[in-house]
Amino acid sequence: MLSAILGIFAWALVAPIVAGRSPKLGGWILAIVPAALTVWFAGFVPEIAAGGVVREVVPWIPGLDVNLSFYLDGLSLTFALMVCGIGTLIVIYCGGYLHGDPMLPRFFLYILAFMASMLGVVLADNVISLIVFWELTSVTSFLLIGYLHDSPKSRRSALQALLVTSLGGLVMMAGLILLGIVGGSFELSELAGQSDLLREHPLYLAILILILVGTFTKSAQFPFHFWLPNAMDAPTPVSAYLHSATMVKAGVYLMARLAPTLGGTEVWIYTLVSFGAFTSLLGAILAVRQTDLKRILAYTTITALGQLTMLIGIGSTYAVETFAVYLLAHACYKGALFMGVGAIDHETGTREVGQLGGLLKLMPVTAAAVGLAAMSNAGLPPFLGFLGKEFMYSSTVGMAGDGMAALGWIATLAMLASNALMLVTAGLVFVKPFLGPKVETPKHAHEAPVSLWLGPVVLSAVGLGLGVFHGVLERLFVAPVAASLAGQAVDVHIYLWGGFTTPLGLSIVTVALGAALYVGWSRVKAALDGVARALGYDSDGGWDRILKGLVGVAWWQTRVIQSGYLRHYVMFTIGFTTVAIGATMVIHRAFTMPSVSVLEAPYTAWVLALTVIAATSAAVVAKSRLVAILSLGVVGVVIALIFLLYGAPDVAITQFMVETLVVIIVALVLARLPRLTAFQRPSRRSAARDAVISIAFGAVVTAVMLAVIDLPIPLDLSEYFATRSYVEGFGRNVVNVILVDFRAVDTLGEILVVATAGLGAFALLKARPRGKMPGTALPQTERTGERP
Repeated sequence: MLSAILGIFAWALVAPIVAGRSPKLGGWILAIVPAALTVWFAGFVPEIAAGGVVREVVPWIPGLDVNLSFYLDGLSLTFALMVCGIGTLIVIYCGGYLHGDPMLPRFFLYILAFMASMLGVVLADNVISLIVFWELTSVTSFLLIGYLHDSPKSRRSALQALLVTSLGGLVMMAGLILLGIVGGSFELSELAGQSDLLREHPLYLAILILILVGTFTKSAQFPFHFWLPNAMDAPTPVSAYLHSATMVKAGVYLMARLAPTLGGTEVWIYTLVSFGAFTSLLGAILAVRQTDLKRILAYTTITALGQLTMLIGIGSTYAVETFAVYLLAHACYKGALFMGVGAIDHETGTREVGQLGGLLKLMPVTAAAVGLAAMSNAGLPPFLGFLGKEFMYSSTVGMAGDGMAALGWIATLAMLASNALMLVTAGLVFVKPFLGPKVETPKHAHEAPVSLWLGPVVLSAVGLGLGVFHGVLERLFVAPVAASLAGQAVDVHIYLWGGFTTPLGLSIVTVALGAALYVGWSRVKAALDGVARALGYDSDGGWDRILKGLVGVAWWQTRVIQSGYLRHYVMFTIGFTTVAIGATMVIHRAFTMPSVSVLEAPYTAWVLALTVIAATSAAVVAKSRLVAILSLGVVGVVIALIFLLYGAPDVAITQFMVETLVVIIVALVLARLPRLTAFQRPSRRSAARDAVISIAFGAVVTAVMLAVIDLPIPLDLSEYFATRSYVEGFGRNVVNVILVDFRAVDTLGEILVVATAGLGAFALLKARPRGKMPGTALPQTERTGERP
């Protein structure tokens, strides 16, 4: 499996070369690898259908228990087949749709890299590797959505999608890491066996919320649904791929993957069912308000994602098998519809419903494919979409028998309304453009080339074939996927005719209601537009206001904190450190006072301590910077004497060297710098402020030192280094061995920091103006120490 993922990444790097040398056949050639992987994954179907699983582990960072581990069961295999299978058709479609585009080679690189990232998401078993692939899908989708980078609208949409999904991904990462810590493993397949422990753990609710935030943003659940329609600014092949098999289904996949681990609790059921049902209804309402075919399909994707989320939340036998059926049904008809709409736009020059009509005779193949897919979208028999709708009603109605009657009937009514509106959108996508009188279009319409209609034909035929031959569907896909969601084998039964049941009655009502709404679509649209205006509903505008507020806060804090004066930077740094440490000590009640016996010291130590106080006072009141530096040097030397007094000659010598060098270097720098003749002492207000901060910082540091002294001295590390210094570091001086062997990297880093600072100071001195420096007067604000 790792080879499959890396193979597509490698193929992505080759793609620009192939597309550049063979622009006409580039799509067909580049589809070879995804097609081969589709066949390869299909070879696992019999084994997985028989109840088997495949696991592959490649050590990545063993010390941190991070592996490149992959897991193939019914759920991940179905997703892998969708990613590679539909990806094959999309790559072929790209070659025809973007033929002649000078950036097409780059586009193939992006979409193949995205395909590999998505494949990594659905196959990853390790939490850390899952997060890596998850974020890679966000980055590569950003490149795809912003493909038309000359357009400000495309750039905005790409940035919006990246910010929403990436921020959600960061929140989700915290939840997944907590999940791994609480469950004792970072392997998802092993965490499923810790479900009882996780559900009863005090951190369960926090873990669940954090993870759901990430999955909801990725799968555009309310209130994060606004980014998905804007992503329609991407080229149609991107929209078709993201909406049918990849990006937006990543969140749904992860919820389904974690259902055996975190599902089954009341908070899980109520959260997923409530948000899923509302998202479904909201997406359907917004869809029928659109007149652009791509935007209609985009909002219906939100509806489908809400329905899938709701089914995961219900978790009953009907629900898990409905999830499997509806997952495949949506992938087939949505991919076909998007590619069909792209073909319409490509050949007529418009996607507006009002500007299309009578295309059946001009584009018969595309019309047939879109018609079949639209009937599946509408939930008509014998298509796969009908099976999904029928079993969905069985799932929601069944909730009443599980003690959740109110939630079950609310969800049922929401599904009834959303499914009826889905039928309206299916009519808008098929009936309006292809039937009725001929409408003149911006371009002379004609049938699309084979690369544009191949994908819609194949996917719509699969949707019809799986609906008719549902026995194969049940055995090879539905049962394995249902077992993955339930965490155990599930007895499933798929049928087209189940008798006169409540779900059948609801299906009849859905079709009748949908047909009536379609006939009165213009009035329905006008009414919904009026309601939206009355409510002031504008989620996209709300996102703009949030961003504007964040930019305002960033501008304010930058203006305050980064004033350009070193004095202010030091003040904020010390002030923040004081508050952070002091608050932590107060919260944890860490203020302690060592016993008097611990503070006993020889008179020489008291003399040295008084010398430190005197030197520090001299530094504070000094009017010359050189005097202040020398006073601080005295403080350092006296501290070195204290080290020497208490038997630490190595540390004392180091301190002597550091203090000597600091005083010499600073003195030399002051001698070389321009003379600041206009420097004045800070104002009383600034001096009082600095005094408060300094005293507070000194008090906190003193409190920390007293607390540390009061703690028992842990000797574990001392014994560790004492016993290993000579054996492993070949040195008798333990301090030296720690510095150059055990802490070699830290020491090297410190040396680099000092060297870099020295080079910076040297560069500043060399950059000063040459010639006699009469003195440099600073601005009044610097002289007084006040902010500008």
